[in-house]
Amino acid sequence: MKTSESIRLGCAGWSLPRACWPAFPSDGTHLQRFARRFSAVEINSSFYRPHRPATYRKWAASVPEGFSFCVKVPRQITHEQRLRDCGAALERFLEEVTELGDRLGCLLLQLPPSLGFESAVAGDFFEALRERYAGPLALEPRHASWLDAEGLLDRWRIARVAADPSPITGGDQPGGWAGMRYYRLHGSPRIYHSAYATEWLERLADELRRCAQSGVPSWCIFDNTASGAAVDNALALQSMLRASGFSEE
Repeated sequence: MKTSESIRLGCAGWSLPRACWPAFPSDGTHLQRFARRFSAVEINSSFYRPHRPATYRKWAASVPEGFSFCVKVPRQITHEQRLRDCGAALERFLEEVTELGDRLGCLLLQLPPSLGFESAVAGDFFEALRERYAGPLALEPRHASWLDAEGLLDRWRIARVAADPSPITGGDQPGGWAGMRYYRLHGSPRIYHSAYATEWLERLADELRRCAQSGVPSWCIFDNTASGAAVDNALALQSMLRASGFSEE
């Protein structure tokens, strides 16, 4: 069973810690096994290096109907070019990821802490991106000035990520375009390592239920992968949602 279609639940990457293997089908690649239990995955490797179009096609063919990938936008665009003059780089990236076809569910823009909000720069970039890509888009800023960009994000239908932990006050709450929510959970207090407690996950489950009941699609991605906690937390959250009827065959 998978979580309701209005809730995309998964992890950053599809590595399966051995301790969690009994919760997954025993046959297939890690991606195939992961995709038969969860409804989404976030590809972070695209941030560091390009993947061949054939690789994206292979991944898309490996997962069942209804499974979605979120792909992280390359650091060349966000960290090196800092959203300026990115047309050619966007073209190359989108030519690759669109090979996922209808399995491409979202793009993720994670900005460096040093990149503040400049309305003209951001507006030009979002316009260039939206000319080429009309699908779901999430932004994880790490400079407090981006909290002033809510109107621009709403205009371009960009959800601001609710990140835990976030280096900016208020960054742990969703913002921007209200048509989607994206929860990105890095692990706290030790980022990328710490597991989330049951009580914390229960509060998150309540938030996701409210999103689903109000008709707002949401993504929930566990990025606390360094010690293998992400898969365990995602499984626990899935069980909480399933117990209250948010599940599908």
